[in-house]
Amino acid sequence: MPATPSTETIQPDDHQVEISPSHTVMEQAAQWYALLISGDADTTDRARWQAWLSASRQHRHAWSYVESVSQRVLAPLQSAPDPALLAAKVQNVHARERSRRRALVGLAALGGLSLLGWTGWTHTPIPELVAEWTADYHTGMGDIRAFKLPDGSRIWLNAASAVNADMPPDVRKLTLLSGEILVSTAHGDVRPFVVETPQGRMRALGTRFTVRRESGQTFLAVYDGAVEIRTAASGATTIITAGQQTYFEPDRITNATQADPAREAWSRGDLIAWDLSLADVVRELDRYYTGHISLAPAVARRRVFGTFPLRDVDGALAMLADTASLRISKPLPWWISIDDTSDEADAQPD
Repeated sequence: MPATPSTETIQPDDHQVEISPSHTVMEQAAQWYALLISGDADTTDRARWQAWLSASRQHRHAWSYVESVSQRVLAPLQSAPDPALLAAKVQNVHARERSRRRALVGLAALGGLSLLGWTGWTHTPIPELVAEWTADYHTGMGDIRAFKLPDGSRIWLNAASAVNADMPPDVRKLTLLSGEILVSTAHGDVRPFVVETPQGRMRALGTRFTVRRESGQTFLAVYDGAVEIRTAASGATTIITAGQQTYFEPDRITNATQADPAREAWSRGDLIAWDLSLADVVRELDRYYTGHISLAPAVARRRVFGTFPLRDVDGALAMLADTASLRISKPLPWWISIDDTSDEADAQPD
């Protein structure tokens, strides 16, 4: 029988300011979910889960998130030609799972009854999702693809990215809807080549560059040639030359700094970490993982060096575990937990 999840005592907080669940609470929610789908939970376990759930709004939000991630990962089970085969593949990821039959019974119960009526956390507004799904060029989670545009230019889309292309007689325009692209413009076409984001427009001056949408800003790194930026609100302009990178918002452009050549390694399927924090590395790997990666705050600032395969997240995490003294565990097949190897780390509060 799986270990019974811990029940951290937290007083009801319905009148407190809402904050995101801590790493500890998220891990508890994943452990509860694993127990409830394992087929080993009895009446007492379910009563204890209900008590844990009722103890805190953080608990309820963490549970809602675990449930939404799990349902997203398991959605193919309901439409696959051979659900049993797909389920078996899922179970093989988690060696501690009891059996495919018992897990499917638990999953069916969760899927049919939905345990809770909450919809979970929504990371992207529905209109934006629809636009991304119908974009001219798009990639899914963990997918890196290269495309050749009608003018002969080439673009590489990072995971979970979407781009629309417009090629009228007077301009070549890309609109980055989400994620990140690497652009290598074709020579011989006199039409301006521009890339647009909500923060502004970038005009390529015969170049190779990356553009990435981040929270409220756009990142630009230029590797060959130059790119002119014009912000959307203030109309401020500047030219970023080869070997430089910058961030810009609708009304301002930050000072350019030296470009990191490793930033374009994703187009080759690699993540190059040179003195990056573990939090930054995990943030990148999370773009290529369908489930959830949970990182303990105690190790988030640990420095990382090395090259890691983006298309093999499990392999990359195994490398991290060896080089950064980490413990990698899976309370669920689609839930990865990263913590310190020392037992003392478990006792440290968040």
